[in-house]
Amino acid sequence: MYDQPERLRRRLGSSRMWMNQYFASGPKQHSEDDMDRNEKKKLREYIGEHIDVSGTRLSDKDAQELGQFIDNYDNYRGRSTTRTKSFDSWSSDGKYTRDETFTETFTEEVGIRLDYSYMDDDGKSGESSENIQDARGILNKLRGQS
Repeated sequence: MYDQPERLRRRLGSSRMWMNQYFASGPKQHSEDDMDRNEKKKLREYIGEHIDVSGTRLSDKDAQELGQFIDNYDNYRGRSTTRTKSFDSWSSDGKYTRDETFTETFTEEVGIRLDYSYMDDDGKSGESSENIQDARGILNKLRGQS
């Protein structure tokens, strides 16, 4: 077992190596697409007038993408996409077939409504609906995530 000074020296030594490697890489390079703070703050306020941005960290790219989405929302409003899926599965009662329907609709106000319904061949059915009106949820849907 090492004594305390040896442990401390080892810990500080590794920290110094990390700091030297970190600072040797130089300052972060900025591209022409980077926004200054005031510009990003104004864009975030504009986005916040339409959707919930509370508690959401937005990169410059995220903010620009949402700003363009809101600017062009008239092109999306009312558009709807429906997907259906059918599959066989098993339960304690035996084999059954389930038909599922997923519908994504751009709502009147800026946002996306997700509707889900299912119908089993034994008569069991169900449905649910979710409204996405927050910045991260909308970004994820636009990018095909979740």
